[in-house]
Amino acid sequence: MKFVRFQFKDEEPRFGWIHDNRVGVIEGNPFGDYRRLEAEFPLESLKIKAPVEQGKIICMGKNYAEHAREFDSDVPDVPLIFMKPFSSVIGFQEKIVLPPQSQHVDHEGELAVIIGKKGRWIPTERAFEWVFGYTIANDVTARDLQRRDGQWTRAKGFDTFCPLGPWIETDFDPVDALITVRVNGEIRQMATTRDMVFSIPQIIAFISSIMTLEAGDIILTGTPAGVGELTAGDGVTVEIEGIGILENPVMMENKTK
Repeated sequence: MKFVRFQFKDEEPRFGWIHDNRVGVIEGNPFGDYRRLEAEFPLESLKIKAPVEQGKIICMGKNYAEHAREFDSDVPDVPLIFMKPFSSVIGFQEKIVLPPQSQHVDHEGELAVIIGKKGRWIPTERAFEWVFGYTIANDVTARDLQRRDGQWTRAKGFDTFCPLGPWIETDFDPVDALITVRVNGEIRQMATTRDMVFSIPQIIAFISSIMTLEAGDIILTGTPAGVGELTAGDGVTVEIEGIGILENPVMMENKTK
């Protein structure tokens, strides 16, 4: 099933579910008890919001061998994790804003895992029991600042640097799904999730050995090779087979606000 956060006209955003390009309201909490109401809203009449409201964003670095090699880096022998602030999250068709502090911002299309319940020391063989569903992410990165700082918080943490969406798909097989990133229609990245160095169960087990995972937490599973620069006026799309397409325009930050 597809769960979506949407806004109808000027009303507050709500959770819904999608059936035949129509959306019904979810009463209650999608991560707990809820009831589905009739799918009455045409999808095209709604503003699609980021599919989660809060949570930790834990990211995998260098989880595709070819991506590590394109930066002349070794493939890690244990998962390499970092975090992005939730303030970096934007939704479908919202603008990625290029900050004045950076002269080189890259796209990084990724599969994102949404955690469905609280867990610590989750065993690898049972890790999928903690998965609520999957969505699409773009781990936007100020590459020059990443190289300069030697750690990644600033480079990964700007507002708008974590597009997510357009919805959460619960009926999805993450083992061999094609990820394609296009900028202005030109293919930049294309790979399958089977190329991950560490599998989703391994990632969940590793992270939960460090910190408690909670419902609504987001795990970005790494990006394939082919990352490239974004410039103002670009349109970037991340497509994952079996989920959909996340698209975002790119603009320069207006410092006169």
